[in-house]
Amino acid sequence: MQDQLKLNDFICFAVYTASHALNRVYKPLLDALGLSYPQYLAMVALWEKDGQSVGSLGERLFLESSTLTPLLKRLESTGYVRRERSREDERVVVLRLTEEGKRLKEKAVGIPGCIVAASGRDAVDLTRLQAEIVALREALNNSVA
Repeated sequence: MQDQLKLNDFICFAVYTASHALNRVYKPLLDALGLSYPQYLAMVALWEKDGQSVGSLGERLFLESSTLTPLLKRLESTGYVRRERSREDERVVVLRLTEEGKRLKEKAVGIPGCIVAASGRDAVDLTRLQAEIVALREALNNSVA
């Protein structure tokens, strides 16, 4: 019987270590903006659609409220977002970009290109790879749902 437990054969290990490598590339780029990687993801999601609820942002980022709330408090303290109660439903907290938060997008616009360059792959190849990873994530999520 062939040994099934070889670390370098694990898809999870490849994804895990690739994630760490990506974070090492992102770190200096995000340090220049004063953002952590999770904060950057939240800002990107808000640049795509301002006025989201905390709940919908958490779903989009696959983050629990206990992780998301401190992250959003830090973004609020830096002046990038405002949290406010929904007028329709007081239980819902809505996130709004401040003018400073909107301007930050101009400083961040080059980051995706830096990641493509650091990968040594072309954008088409990375788009295909991203689609495959998303499909893997969805299949795994469905298997435990």
